[in-house]
Amino acid sequence: MIGVRFAEPAADPFGERRRARFTERMQLLGTRFTFETNSAQLLRLVRHAYAALPPHRLPGRGPRARVQLTLTAARGARGTPAPVQPLAAPGLACGVSMGSSLAAIAPSERSALIVVPHELLRFPYNVRYELLEFAVYTLAARIQGLVPLHAACVGRDGRGVLLVGPSGSGKSTLTLHCLLHGLDFLAEDSVLVEPRTLRASGVASFLHLRPDSLRFLDARTARAVRAAPVIRRRSGIAKFELDLRRLRCHLAPAPLRIVATVFLSPAPPGKRCRISPLSPARLAARLAAEQRYAAGQPGWRLFGQRVARLPAFRLRRGPHPLEAVEVLEELLRRTGG
Repeated sequence: MIGVRFAEPAADPFGERRRARFTERMQLLGTRFTFETNSAQLLRLVRHAYAALPPHRLPGRGPRARVQLTLTAARGARGTPAPVQPLAAPGLACGVSMGSSLAAIAPSERSALIVVPHELLRFPYNVRYELLEFAVYTLAARIQGLVPLHAACVGRDGRGVLLVGPSGSGKSTLTLHCLLHGLDFLAEDSVLVEPRTLRASGVASFLHLRPDSLRFLDARTARAVRAAPVIRRRSGIAKFELDLRRLRCHLAPAPLRIVATVFLSPAPPGKRCRISPLSPARLAARLAAEQRYAAGQPGWRLFGQRVARLPAFRLRRGPHPLEAVEVLEELLRRTGG
């Protein structure tokens, strides 16, 4: 444009030839991730999220993916716009205003760029949950054609049960009691399923518990939960964040093959735990209604066909979560082999 002058760009304005200060490689969700960052603090956050987890592998060798985390400087002087910093990752080039966060994902390039402003380090849970985990789950799902479900999953001997239900239906409380009784833990609220084989993977780092769930626990376990950090969801709900790797729980050593789906009722607990079967048509309708994001993904149709062949149930809680645990254990015994 006439009258507009642009500054001569630097030799490497986006830092594409700059080597990362820190690199970490991890096998997660069937994908071989390489995390690169310029910040020791962000490296610690990656390790806090994913270190010491079972290295899940899905059919095939497993694709590679790169996630670049960049910590930007503090904001500019008051009263002036924050400067724009050019940044890049494989297949991505962008300009980020300092003080702004960003999670950009390029599945075709198997790459993601996460930008964290310095002041956001005061909120490590938000950085991990809303930026890092968002990018990792999205990359793993899109690259491998996995179906991303909002669900929990527990199992035994390589077989798993999907636990589906809205917030407040008791998924986390039931999952904790399943762990306390020796079942394998796959994931609390995000499960990725390979639609052809129904093999499911997840990240088994944390379990989030409401304070009112402690009334069902023995004194020793309740103390361990109370000692955990407290996080606050965007909804305002506060939960204990229990790091299961510190408690020597049974984390699923490999992806679990889904053998049944159980929908948890959000209704208040009844006098006893009740489980009732769902027809394939009812199962399909409920899954489509409760998994609207997953229902728009390419693998959904095949997933629906496969999972419709498996038993499905509606479970209403009883006075104590142990009743539901016993129901799930019996379901896993019946679906063995």
